[in-house]
Amino acid sequence: MFFSDLLTAFTAGLLLVGIAELGDKTFFIAALLAMNYSRRLVFTGAFTALAVMTLLAVSAGQVIAFLPPTWVHIGEVVLFASFGFKLLYDGFCMGDSCSTDDEEAEAKAAIAAAEAGQVDPKTLSALGIMGKTFGLVFLGEWGDRTQITTVMLAASHPPVGIALGALSGFFLCIGLAVVAGRLVAGRLSERFITLFAGALFIAFAIAAGLRGLG
Repeated sequence: MFFSDLLTAFTAGLLLVGIAELGDKTFFIAALLAMNYSRRLVFTGAFTALAVMTLLAVSAGQVIAFLPPTWVHIGEVVLFASFGFKLLYDGFCMGDSCSTDDEEAEAKAAIAAAEAGQVDPKTLSALGIMGKTFGLVFLGEWGDRTQITTVMLAASHPPVGIALGALSGFFLCIGLAVVAGRLVAGRLSERFITLFAGALFIAFAIAAGLRGLG
């Protein structure tokens, strides 16, 4: 039973985080920085930031877990259903073209703001590159949908499974971003990803409701 619950938690974290991060602002931050700096250093800084964010979210979820289980299940259903319907609405309102311009523009703006006071960003040391990437990704993820999702998942599932699943999702997305971010982003259908993510959140909302009834 324990390993089954752990696998379910891992899968939930991997799917919800992995899909939500594809073509997201954080994805583009890593992709754009990797064009100017060492991919290894950018990956290290970005993944470290996301690992810290995941641990904070899982810890917050464990605090919420002290609430009555019924409240937790209701909160999970309402939150996931809200995310799901919002994503489905956004997806149906989009055109059929592959467009990720908004997220990329936000990433460019965040990077430009961080480099505003620097004489030559390309003269940064290895530690400076990792620190810059860490800061941009950490701030970009703070209060993001994936962070809130991780909090709620950790409140009702084994925290180790959620943490491992979320970290695996981040690892794959950031790895893809720094290796071939711009190439992949140009082939991503934002509409398809948004609709798929919306359907996924609705499915998890239904699953949470059924668990609550059980």
